Amino acid sequence: MGPSRMRRAADGLTVGRALLGLPLILALTADQRPWAWGLLLIGGLSDWLDGVLARRAGGGSVWGARLDPLTDKILITAPLLWLGAAGILPLWAIWLLLARELLITGWRSEAIGGAPASRAGKAKTVVQFVSLLLLLWPPGWGTANLLHAIGWWLFWPSLLLALSSALRYLQRR
Repeated sequence: MGPSRMRRAADGLTVGRALLGLPLILALTADQRPWAWGLLLIGGLSDWLDGVLARRAGGGSVWGARLDPLTDKILITAPLLWLGAAGILPLWAIWLLLARELLITGWRSEAIGGAPASRAGKAKTVVQFVSLLLLLWPPGWGTANLLHAIGWWLFWPSLLLALSSALRYLQRR
C-alpha cells in the first residue's frame, strides 16, 4: 500500500471512529454493555491503527491531524456522559476532563499540522482508555467488581495527566 492510500485509510479510520460515538452511547443507554465495550475497544484499536498507518505513510494528512483529536473526544465523551449519569464518576471530574479536552483540542486544531500530542497527552489517552474499558466491563463477564474498581482508580491518574498536560500545552503557547 502506497503512502497516499495509507493516509486515506488512516483518515477513513478516523471518520469511522467519530461515527462510533452515537452507537456507543445508544448501547449504554439500552443497557447493552457488551456492545458498548466492544465499540469502545474497536474505537481505541482504530485510533492506534490510524496512527500506525499515518506514520508509515511518512505523516498523516493535515485534515486527519485536525480531525483525529476531535474524533477521540467524541468517542470518549459517550462513556464519560453515561458514567456520570449513572453516578459512577462524579460530574465535576468529567466536567474538568471535558473542559480540558475542548481547550486543548481547540488550540491544537489551530496549530499548523494539528500540533502533535505531547507524551503526557498520549499517556493520558492510554490510561483514560484503559480506565473506561474497565469501567464499562460488562457485569456478566466475571471479575466485574474488581475491574470496575481498578477502572475507577485509574480514572484519577488519567485526570491528573490530562490537567498537567493541559498546563504544559498552555505554557508552550
